[in-house]
Amino acid sequence: MELADKLEILADSAKYDVACTSSGVDRPGQPGSLGCCKNAGICHAFTPDGRCISLLKVLYSNACCYDCSYCVNRKSNDVPRATFEPRELAELTIGFYRRNYIEGLFLSSAVLGTPDHTMERMIEALRILRREYHFRGYIHAKTIPGASPELVQQLGLLADRLSVNIELPSEASLSLLAPDKKRSAILKPMGQIAVQSARSREEVALYRHAPAFAPAGQSTQMIVGASPETDLHIMNLTEALYKKYALKRVFYSAYLPMNSDARLPSPATRPPLLREHRLYQADWLLRYYHFSASELLTESQPNFDPYLDPKATWAVRHPEFFPVEVNTAPKQDLLRVPGIGPKSARRIVSARRQQHLGMEELKRIGVVLKRAQFFITCEGRAPVRATRREMAAALLDPKAFGIGVQQLSLDDFALQPLPAAAPAVHELVDCGMEPWQAAREVRQEALQCLTRQM
Repeated sequence: MELADKLEILADSAKYDVACTSSGVDRPGQPGSLGCCKNAGICHAFTPDGRCISLLKVLYSNACCYDCSYCVNRKSNDVPRATFEPRELAELTIGFYRRNYIEGLFLSSAVLGTPDHTMERMIEALRILRREYHFRGYIHAKTIPGASPELVQQLGLLADRLSVNIELPSEASLSLLAPDKKRSAILKPMGQIAVQSARSREEVALYRHAPAFAPAGQSTQMIVGASPETDLHIMNLTEALYKKYALKRVFYSAYLPMNSDARLPSPATRPPLLREHRLYQADWLLRYYHFSASELLTESQPNFDPYLDPKATWAVRHPEFFPVEVNTAPKQDLLRVPGIGPKSARRIVSARRQQHLGMEELKRIGVVLKRAQFFITCEGRAPVRATRREMAAALLDPKAFGIGVQQLSLDDFALQPLPAAAPAVHELVDCGMEPWQAAREVRQEALQCLTRQM
């Protein structure tokens, strides 16, 4: 098979893996070496299906010996198969880098025979890149669950970031949909990477030429919508992973129906893109806003509101916390106000040392007053007086009612709900209602329900 054919197959197979970031390492270039890891040199542009366009994102092989029901590369699927040779992949990466197509590599793989054999081939490709070509660009490599600790150690010394995909939110779902995989085989390398990364940072702090092990940390990915777990279950798992394994990121991938299987949702099921969006918003609250999973969701309300972002939902459910006085409130209280983010909170704390803040000052600082004005006071005075309906209208997320133009042919255009619009909008359109009317109907109903809650 020609190298171009392999690249086409293996790049296409890799597009379903969204756990692809290029932040967290700042290694400069050196004379006689290729590439560097300066943050400014890595592009963070992502395509709609999750691919980072600055990295060569490929699988080493898609010839998998596992039969995971949700995976397009499962062994029972009749799809084109390909496998790189280590030197082929290394030379391809260097060729793309020299043409200024890429600034790094994202490498994953199906399980080619055994986890150890797959990891050995991946390690050899990265060894050629690092040792023979002296490539110092960014490399993100996927650890194959079940591989030996010695191979994980070798991979971590060659890659900047490692990741082990947890795949599904519960062990029961993993056993049902991916019987070849075991939760213990996923968590064991996660623990090893966390321990060795921490040890490596201590060694580098003492001796800067000490070999760095995965200096950009580790991440993971889980599929949302292929199994019945609630958002509360997913958030509790996410919080535990951040605390126990010091992950840099948890990625959420809306399930794309690719296989017909009785254990999976119907092939006609739409990817839960709005749910994925809400999980990312909640993940941000865990990492930067000091929320806990138990604050965002409860057993009686285990899923996020599709029409409100998680922070606004929390604010609506906790009116006793508000209003917050911007001139005296501690930073952690400011962070709980819808419309105030970490940067705005820092600016408020800094600016109020010199002056009392009013609406004009908050606007210049960057506070989203459309939302924040209902939850704050400035020197004891509320910025606005609004009805519950006006507050509800300002808090509703426009993304849930998004309508866009879809090109059906060169001369035929039609309004359609955007992929991330609320499921209720899509359902009404499927029943024959005009898209704009469906969005308006759903928004009116959501507005009435939210007004009654407030």
